[in-house]
Amino acid sequence: MKKVVVFLIIFLSISNVYAKEKKEVTFKDCVDGDTAKVILNKEKIKIRFLAIDTPETKHPTKGEEPYGKEASNYTCNSLKNASKIEIEYDENSDKLDKYNRHLVWVFTDNELLQEKLIENGLAKVAYLYDDYKYTSILKSKELIAKTKKVGIWNNEIDYIKVGMFIIVIIVVIILFITNQKFRKKATNKLKRNAKKELRKLLK
Repeated sequence: MKKVVVFLIIFLSISNVYAKEKKEVTFKDCVDGDTAKVILNKEKIKIRFLAIDTPETKHPTKGEEPYGKEASNYTCNSLKNASKIEIEYDENSDKLDKYNRHLVWVFTDNELLQEKLIENGLAKVAYLYDDYKYTSILKSKELIAKTKKVGIWNNEIDYIKVGMFIIVIIVVIILFITNQKFRKKATNKLKRNAKKELRKLLK
């Protein structure tokens, strides 16, 4: 019996520690995909979702980026329709950023909102300045989203292919400039192709 009581005390103590990590807040206003306004202890605060970045909707220089509205709508709907919203500060992160926004993990009905945004291809893992609590989860979800080409990853440029194409073009230009035989062959080939096209037009 004593063992059971001791176990219950330890279990309740641990539960209380984890419960204290999350703070319940009330939704106030939508801002964009990774920012919102909530009420914490009767005070209105602006929260910035930790460890992610969503496409911009109202950026002064970038303007509206692809999937910016979708990310903003997803976040807004998630917060508006949630029965319970909780925030959690990360012990390895600053509490506030330079804009005085609270840097937090956001939970809607016990689901990590950052994870849902990443999963739906509406955000990237970003601004990692330390080993944050849930970044391993976000990275694994991002890898899946990239593989499936979901959301923002559907528009991603294949930089390897672009890089290879540029290298080939540079090599051709260098050969054309420095190698007389190559230049002669290339010029003759262009002439032959031009003559073929001319014959087709005259037929």
